[in-house]
Amino acid sequence: MAMTNFDQRSRYEYDDLLACGRGELFGPGNAQLPLPPMLMFDRISHISADGGPHGKGEIRAEMEVREDLWFFACHFQGDPVMPGCLGLDALWQMTGFFLGWLGAEGRGRALSTGSVKFSGMVTPKVKHIEYGVDLKRVMRSKLVLGVADGWLKADGETIYKAEDLKVGLFKDTSDAA
Repeated sequence: MAMTNFDQRSRYEYDDLLACGRGELFGPGNAQLPLPPMLMFDRISHISADGGPHGKGEIRAEMEVREDLWFFACHFQGDPVMPGCLGLDALWQMTGFFLGWLGAEGRGRALSTGSVKFSGMVTPKVKHIEYGVDLKRVMRSKLVLGVADGWLKADGETIYKAEDLKVGLFKDTSDAA
């Protein structure tokens, strides 16, 4: 698979993530991050093609938590908490970004996860979130698929764990879920 024409770095700042969301980082028709408010991290602090416990790649991202984040006002009134599905979505976002960063072509789609465990919450009292995705398998043939394990740390404490996150890249997204 040919590499897309972009500056492959080991970290990306917020403006880079916005460029990815506009389709400018990996090229038209390729992996994109969602734009705010659905973009769930402020920076990618590290990405590597051969790191992680499986040697298949790793990606780390961070988000500074502010009391005025959009989801605190509506989930739940009087008991603000970040929906767990948004943390899970961040892990899928990162997995799709990783595939695009490798140079794989197509638009990313979250496909499934094997298991998810929540052992804590992100509330307005949390100041910093760190996300981690460790790739277990990367398929780059007619099918482009990343399989990974992921986690979320709130102020240094791991509170979400997800196993077997699956993200695919599709050139024709009309049939993708």
